[in-house]
Amino acid sequence: MRTFIAFVLWCLLFVICWPLAIVMILLFPLVWLLLLPFRIIGITIEGVFNLIKAIFLLPFRIVKAI
Repeated sequence: MRTFIAFVLWCLLFVICWPLAIVMILLFPLVWLLLLPFRIIGITIEGVFNLIKAIFLLPFRIVKAI
């Protein structure tokens, strides 16, 4: 559904201002490639925080299981 809404909004932009819509279509992959490392770093940091949380909560989970 999100993709459909984005497509409809792009079509609306194309009708209103087609040069801007064409530029947006051409720049979107470049922006996505530039932001990809930040997404990878974010996923890695989230995993590290989840690991630290699991390590700190392990004793409580062991006591709770007994």
